[in-house]
Amino acid sequence: MPDGGQLGGEIGHYASGRSFPALVLNADFRPLSYFPLSIWSWQDAVKAVFLDRVSVLNEYEAEVHSPRLTMRLPSVIALKEYIPAARRPAFTRFNVFLRDRFECQYCGEDRPAPDLTFDHVIPRSRGGRTTWENVVAACGPCNLRKGSHLPRECRMHPRQVPRQPTSWELQENGRAFPPNHLHESWRDYLYWDSELES
Repeated sequence: MPDGGQLGGEIGHYASGRSFPALVLNADFRPLSYFPLSIWSWQDAVKAVFLDRVSVLNEYEAEVHSPRLTMRLPSVIALKEYIPAARRPAFTRFNVFLRDRFECQYCGEDRPAPDLTFDHVIPRSRGGRTTWENVVAACGPCNLRKGSHLPRECRMHPRQVPRQPTSWELQENGRAFPPNHLHESWRDYLYWDSELES
């Protein structure tokens, strides 16, 4: 049996110029990740099919060809072995923003990630540490206004007490921020808050 790397030397004219990502589900048919959404390139998806690591649930119309085989590109795949989510998410700037739902924790305004900053509730100059419990998302103007003051000195308190979230909480928050483009074959496997409310 050829591996996925031998396929795709020739892509039909329908596939050329498009990326055809595959939505990756865990063995329980839930996405591995909502934010960022768990997707693989078509090349990785095809390779996983030939290594018998995934089941194909939906396909694109586009095909790839090898000398002996023609295959439609997978659009939704599910892992055959369940991968448990990490219990402790990585402490990263982006995960802090996701925990705080991309809202400045001082004024409450929604902001895109590039417009948010990483603020120490107790400033480092006052002995504050860079931890889940002392860092919040803040917009530039609020961060500048707070400066090196303690919350009580400037009357700027975070809207939520900062704490370490669980991976499940980050995934739940991520569901509120669907990507701009969703292939129609993915929609039955995704449960975005915006769709449930409409």
